[in-house]
Amino acid sequence: MRATTNCPAGAKMANDVTTGTGNVFADLGLPEASARQTKTRLAMVVNGLLKERGVRQAEAALILGIPQPKVSALANYRLDHFSVEKLMTFLNALDRDVEIVIRASRHGAGHTSVSSLS
Repeated sequence: MRATTNCPAGAKMANDVTTGTGNVFADLGLPEASARQTKTRLAMVVNGLLKERGVRQAEAALILGIPQPKVSALANYRLDHFSVEKLMTFLNALDRDVEIVIRASRHGAGHTSVSSLS
């Protein structure tokens, strides 16, 4: 896809615009892109619930059963030391059910997605 914008001098400048895959990590060529996206989406829900409850990091650490520095890492989306399973246990600790559904792919190759119902 090509997009054009007006330059201050009135000249046209062409910009290459690439449509993303829906996974920014894959678009950036990062390893384990699907797992990174899944962890980020789970962390977004965890962080949203903590914010909604108005808890400070020390209290969040008690609720989640992790040290406060790990809560800080979670809040800042530094997720390298968190597994998908661990993030799901945090959701359970925040009184949320986590349901995994496995079905035939509608998109060719299989993929993992996360959706949240309040």
